[in-house]
Amino acid sequence: MILPIYVYGSGVLRERAAEIDVNNAEGLQELIDNMYVTMKESDGVGIAAPQVGKSIRLLIVDGADLAEDMPELEGFKRVMINPVATWESEETAEYSEGCLSVPNIHADVIRPKSMKVKYLDEKFEEHEELFEGFACRMVQHEMDHLDGHLFIDHVSPIRKKMIQSKLNNIASGKVRTHYRIVKK
Repeated sequence: MILPIYVYGSGVLRERAAEIDVNNAEGLQELIDNMYVTMKESDGVGIAAPQVGKSIRLLIVDGADLAEDMPELEGFKRVMINPVATWESEETAEYSEGCLSVPNIHADVIRPKSMKVKYLDEKFEEHEELFEGFACRMVQHEMDHLDGHLFIDHVSPIRKKMIQSKLNNIASGKVRTHYRIVKK
């Protein structure tokens, strides 16, 4: 089922999401499936549970659609439950980011170039994995959502001022997308 995307101005996007109790995770696989379909139908490469109104520590990334331009993303798909960064590089990279929850806005964001993340997959198996390049950026962007942060929180004050009217329009529902949105 395609779920509506919560957009800028929605309270759930600014909350620190709760840990998932793996011993009481009824309905989690259905949510994962719905989030994946929602992400794909919205032309996204990542989605976090807060973006569909669920304040829990769950994210999905899938770089397959970018593999033609970034061959390293071939087969890169992860479901991450309760992810925790265990290491970040001091070396950074800048890239223009966008977000389903902040439609029609892109901005350059500086992030660590690589990081290690400990997480559970959808079978509740534990992993610790090193992410680099664009895969790293995708994971960092979605992990930010779990802590109530958006990519626009990382832009310079002057850039933020330049996009403020667009943000105000999103928050008041004056935005067009090809996917269903909600603001609460």
